[in-house]
Amino acid sequence: MAQTYDDADGPGRRGSSSDHPGEQGAEDPIRLLEIREAPLSVDEVFTAVGDDAAGGTALFVGTVRNHDSGTDVARLGYSSHPSAQAELRRVAEKVVAGHPVRALAAVHRVGDLEVGDLAVVVAVSCPHRAEAFDACRKLIDDLKHEVPIWKHQTFSDGSEEWVGV
Repeated sequence: MAQTYDDADGPGRRGSSSDHPGEQGAEDPIRLLEIREAPLSVDEVFTAVGDDAAGGTALFVGTVRNHDSGTDVARLGYSSHPSAQAELRRVAEKVVAGHPVRALAAVHRVGDLEVGDLAVVVAVSCPHRAEAFDACRKLIDDLKHEVPIWKHQTFSDGSEEWVGV
């Protein structure tokens, strides 16, 4: 029996009242998950979540900013634990299980980045916009809290700081 979504079950909860495939979760909604050294592409992530049954697509782009807590950032580097890819998949699967996701993609950069570089791009498409916003927020928040990726910031005064360790 196909799983569907029904407002009676609560927003984003699996139910059984809709027979339309667009209201059901896609068979394999996880389309792109990577942790990579190469520069990221918003277009690549947006294209990965394209789905004719989706009425809403939410996209989040995280960039390297030029300051943190009142101190100028000169550059930063991201590093990850060997388990990071598996943890990213676990987070994505959790989002898919809790929301009517048609397609999901997440890419995080590691290595040395400059101010203005893209650090993370995530996107989710769902039947409706509110579901897409909720699922995208859950995806980025859980990625940042649960996937072992650490940031090493170098400030313009020469001081350094690790974040997320």
